[in-house]
Amino acid sequence: MSDWKTFGTAGELDRALAVHIAEGLRRDIDSRGSASLAVSGGSTPKHMFELLSACELDWSRVWITLVDERWVSTSSEDSNERLLRENLLQHSAAAAQFVGLKSGHEDARDAIAEITGRLKAIPRPLTTVVLGMGGDGHTASWFPMAANLRELLDAGNTNLVAASDPVTAAHQRMTLTLATVLDCLEIAVHITGEEKRSVLENAGREGYPIAAVLEQHITPATIWWAP
Repeated sequence: MSDWKTFGTAGELDRALAVHIAEGLRRDIDSRGSASLAVSGGSTPKHMFELLSACELDWSRVWITLVDERWVSTSSEDSNERLLRENLLQHSAAAAQFVGLKSGHEDARDAIAEITGRLKAIPRPLTTVVLGMGGDGHTASWFPMAANLRELLDAGNTNLVAASDPVTAAHQRMTLTLATVLDCLEIAVHITGEEKRSVLENAGREGYPIAAVLEQHITPATIWWAP
């Protein structure tokens, strides 16, 4: 099981995680000349993004992308890109190089080649990947009912991204594959609440998709949790 970092409040967690991510980016800039970050959407990381955006480092040398994206207009309230532009790509972090996962294709499957080409420009391994998790144990857009879940969770899959139909949630998705997520220096699983803690603690037994991250031995993964 992955290591846990627990905090008394979500605010304390957000501050600590923002500082931790910034330190990792700064360290990679110093050692490699650039750094890269993949983040998830949803409501949980919103405040953390705001804090991270104000951290002082050479953001012009940082590449940022998403772990997954809903196949909606980037102006939609459901768009993860919009969430990032409004909360993370602000202040000092506005200078970062952003690589989105949405194209003008009607079907996400037709956009895989274009999105793959974009992602190849990002320095790898990624410095940090920040994952969230749903109450059904999904992370990224690896949903339990997705028809191609086995492909998404194949650590030997050489595809950087894949299209996914979550079945149990709205919108088609574009998502990083497990292999792409693991091609990083560290993974931070960012969650709050007792319900999600229980899901994580039982992920392997229940066969939830998040277990593919928690039970692998390729990349260090840490769970950042607050009530």
